[in-house]
Amino acid sequence: MHERFVISNVKLITGEAIDIIIANGIIVEVVEAGYGLGSHIVDYSGSYVSSGWIDMHVHAFPDFDPYGDEIDEIGVKQGVTTIVDAGSCGADRIGELVTRSEKSDTRVFAFLNISTIGLARTDELSDLEWIDNAKTIQAVQDFGHFIVGLKARISSSVVGEHGLVPLHIARELAKQTSLPLMVHIGSGPPNIKDVIPLLEQKDIVTHYLNGKSNNLFDEEGKPLRVLVNAIERGVHLDVGHGSASFSFKVAEFAKQHHIDPHTISTDIYRRNRLNGPVYSMSQTLTKFLYLGYSLQEVIATVTTRAAEWLDKPELGRIQVGDVANLTIFTVNDEQTVLVDSDGIQRTSDKRIEAKGVVVNGQFIECEIWA
Repeated sequence: MHERFVISNVKLITGEAIDIIIANGIIVEVVEAGYGLGSHIVDYSGSYVSSGWIDMHVHAFPDFDPYGDEIDEIGVKQGVTTIVDAGSCGADRIGELVTRSEKSDTRVFAFLNISTIGLARTDELSDLEWIDNAKTIQAVQDFGHFIVGLKARISSSVVGEHGLVPLHIARELAKQTSLPLMVHIGSGPPNIKDVIPLLEQKDIVTHYLNGKSNNLFDEEGKPLRVLVNAIERGVHLDVGHGSASFSFKVAEFAKQHHIDPHTISTDIYRRNRLNGPVYSMSQTLTKFLYLGYSLQEVIATVTTRAAEWLDKPELGRIQVGDVANLTIFTVNDEQTVLVDSDGIQRTSDKRIEAKGVVVNGQFIECEIWA
């Protein structure tokens, strides 16, 4: 990319039209639209710009099946400049993920699976011998710049006969490493009413809008008391759409009762990227526009709120002097069929579409909407 270039005629979520001038990868000026000067101008009239999108729940270790994919395929090519791998790797292979991340355009962080084998198997907590506290603590010490939390998948197919035992182990590991937990919820046992009380401030409950029988809303659509209590003590709600964990019906219950997502994430990996129902971050965000959230609310979940959780506020802003970390996108007035994890279709009259990103001093065009 040219040494000094301009992202021209873009608008902030507020509607303010601007040019962003970038030199040597740094934002050097933000001026009124049409007034930016540089050796190369990229004109994106009619498009929005935000700080780079952050996806708090992906699976970016390509060796694992089904939960794996190439980093940039679910990162910059989708308009996402930062991904957080949600426990693909445990202590055995987290170093490999770090090495792969260093060769990618997308910025990567990770939750470390408390099972040393990670998602080499999908029942990784069914044998307690696969949980090695010493190895986990050592991995956190070795890769502290990369690991942002610990991951425990607490659903019946993962924990087997052990119920809440892996979560209690995770809680102790969190205390020893001073890291928060991301806890996957799904089919019981264990019962969701026993899981949620074990989460503390800054811990993340992911898949909170799943439509399984063991979910966080009662038959009338009201939030369970354990969920309300968790929100009050600072537990973070993450969408984690995935192949089986986002229900329009449950999401509508949540919206009705103001149980809103702190972060919208995809839980994307190769299969649900290619075959749906996730496809992309753009489609996932569009579902929340359909649900009635404002564009400002939707974009905040993948910019300022995610950056705040990561304790990296610079990733959630556009500011002179900062490294250029931008996502350019449009909001198109056209009917779009959306599908949830239960196969339920809804038709939106708008859709968000990522157009490009600025990372590492370069502009990268996004792939076409899937």
